[in-house]
Amino acid sequence: MITDERVSSFIRSFSQEDEGLITRIEEEAIAEGVPIIGQETRELLKMLVLLKKPERILEIGSAIGFSSLYMSRYIEKDARITTVEKWKPRVKQARENFSKAGKADVITLIEGDAAQVLKELEGSFDMVFMDAAKGQYIHFLPDIMRLLEKEGIIVSDNVFQNGEVLNSRFVVEKRNRTIHSRMREYLYTITHHASLETAIIPVGDGVTVSIRREA
Repeated sequence: MITDERVSSFIRSFSQEDEGLITRIEEEAIAEGVPIIGQETRELLKMLVLLKKPERILEIGSAIGFSSLYMSRYIEKDARITTVEKWKPRVKQARENFSKAGKADVITLIEGDAAQVLKELEGSFDMVFMDAAKGQYIHFLPDIMRLLEKEGIIVSDNVFQNGEVLNSRFVVEKRNRTIHSRMREYLYTITHHASLETAIIPVGDGVTVSIRREA
């Protein structure tokens, strides 16, 4: 997280406490070291869902299902969420969590590598939430644009990579330079894309919100 901790703590002091299953899933994720969206990011995501009222949401990176379940609390009655995850243990946990929450008919989990799943996916979506391998965002984009409706929204999480993306590539450890370069390429692409209007928002570990203006 790159947001000043004083600011984050102040914002969190006004947040309503979650209860029940969603809290237990969050505690489970923290205990197991599974990354989930932070409080500030989920507040932003909640407002975007409420404002956009998407009928079909696509999520890249289910983990144990926390963010899908969180979004499902704010979607319209007939809206549906499709989420993609490739790691089998997390697929199992996510499906169990969807079932426990009574959301198995609302959230469809596709098991597989997102790069391949996206190429085979059909239909269209009016909101996409990306929270998977950060170095793959740039590779996911062409298929996401194919699937995204006009005026659809793309929300991309963790684009600052714990602040590393702000630094020169020569400061970054060699093993992280490929991801660093790809994320910078992604940010440049979506902020200069002819069909997108994009805002880079310094919330949590950095979030981008892109709106498709052209078909």
